Amino acid sequence: MDLRAAVGWRDGGAILIRSEILTRRFLWVVVVCGLGLAAGCRGRTDDPATVVMVIESSPNNLDLRQGTDAQSERVGGLIFDALVKKDEHYEMQPWLATSWEQPDALTWVFHLRDGVRFHDGRPLEAEDVVYTIESLIDSSVGGLVSAKSGSFASVARAEARDRLTVVMHLKRPDAGLLFNLSDGLFGVVPRGSGREFGLHPVGSGPFRFVSAVQDKDVVVERNHAYWAGTPEVPAGARRIERVRFEVAPDAITSALELQKGSADVASNVVTMDMVHALERAPNLKVESGPGSPVDYVTFNVTDPILRDRRVRQAIACAIDREAIVNALWRGQARLASTLLPAGHWAAAADGQLAQYPHDVARAQRLLEEAGFPASKDGVRLRLTMKTSTVETTRLMAAVLQQQLREAGIRLEIRSAEFGTFYADVTKGAFQMYALRWIGSNEDPDIFRYAYGSGSFPPKGGNRGRYSNARVDALLAEASASSDRGVRTRDYVEVQQILAEELPGIPLWFQNNEVVHTRRVGGIRPSGAGSFDFLRSAWVMPEQR
Repeated sequence: MDLRAAVGWRDGGAILIRSEILTRRFLWVVVVCGLGLAAGCRGRTDDPATVVMVIESSPNNLDLRQGTDAQSERVGGLIFDALVKKDEHYEMQPWLATSWEQPDALTWVFHLRDGVRFHDGRPLEAEDVVYTIESLIDSSVGGLVSAKSGSFASVARAEARDRLTVVMHLKRPDAGLLFNLSDGLFGVVPRGSGREFGLHPVGSGPFRFVSAVQDKDVVVERNHAYWAGTPEVPAGARRIERVRFEVAPDAITSALELQKGSADVASNVVTMDMVHALERAPNLKVESGPGSPVDYVTFNVTDPILRDRRVRQAIACAIDREAIVNALWRGQARLASTLLPAGHWAAAADGQLAQYPHDVARAQRLLEEAGFPASKDGVRLRLTMKTSTVETTRLMAAVLQQQLREAGIRLEIRSAEFGTFYADVTKGAFQMYALRWIGSNEDPDIFRYAYGSGSFPPKGGNRGRYSNARVDALLAEASASSDRGVRTRDYVEVQQILAEELPGIPLWFQNNEVVHTRRVGGIRPSGAGSFDFLRSAWVMPEQR
């Protein structure tokens, strides 16, 4: 692929050529490793029933009450069970709760599954669910200060009616409550678990926590007493007994570990160029499918420059998203106009939303109107964008830097390891940042969490400090209604307002790309990009 031609820039080829150089470097080292000539190449030494999965960064907190980053929710989703579980159509199905009902708009009653035990042998009962909820809505219970507390702001209190019945009393109707009690977002903890619980989490899920070393690995092993049983495996295969989530410093390292066989699985970690190269390796296989996670850019709307929506709109017009998808993702992504995945019942159609196709002239006009004329060297304004050190994100940011230059915007990129980057984002110490919503955007409550006035950190994910009274009113009305038609109407209007005001730019929905060694089978990627496939995947020891 001629990346420079794909994007069609006059002077932006240098950044994209860097992607080609990285890929060539990767291919060269792979060849060397394949010949056994590289000093750093080493073989697998783990037990055959152990699977090594590479991840980009350490989980911030494996306690699902507190962890809001992707790795926390994905790994934590294997350690903990939620009350309900999302199906492929984003509808809620029974899980720890076998059934539920609403006697009235302000009361939810959940009936729990009997016989569930935590990993330490204690029975999971209604009092544990009540404690989990209460610790999220009252910081005096467990001492937590959690960004997820905003998702339960409608809950007045929870009570255990009996050993297996939980009653939640609401302050106001909340149609999004079930989603916030679902897998990946919520996990029941043993009563009494405090704010340091994430260091040694004890859940009831299919895998139990063994150890974690910051910036190195997290180890979990199969829970053989799991209430949902253990999966069947093909003849000659073995269940996965242990998973070591190994933190890889960059995409090249991840790709090399896969090619050497010292790592078994990587989900949405390596660049598409690397995926394309790896699928040719005889020991590897690639599973691909449409994904619901959405990449996005958020603006700090309190910033003196970015508080003018015309500047934000200009940035949107300056970005050539299609070129980026074609160049960096090899076309394996769908452009996004909203945070909700395609086909979602609450998603607005493209024709209902303001659009910002690549148009440098329009971007320049908007900046002129906002009071940013071009200087002698063509520069209209300067901005800083913060990112993590994840390779695909850094490459994307570098491309954005070149694209914005055409409109007269000088973009400085500041990359930091994920913990530092995420801390800055949460504190609001940024002008722009790029991240990805995973799982949370499968319900329209994402708009409250990301853009509601009551969701400024630490109570939510509105890190850009956006506030709009009409949006707040629509979100409140939608949440209070049990009529899906009313909710759809309200959420579509919210999306229309957000598309005009652009507190953030939805970029694209990447395909899920899981690369794995052929000794691992039964991998079926989910739309959300979760690690749930590890529940039923298996290994063939003789293919080590």
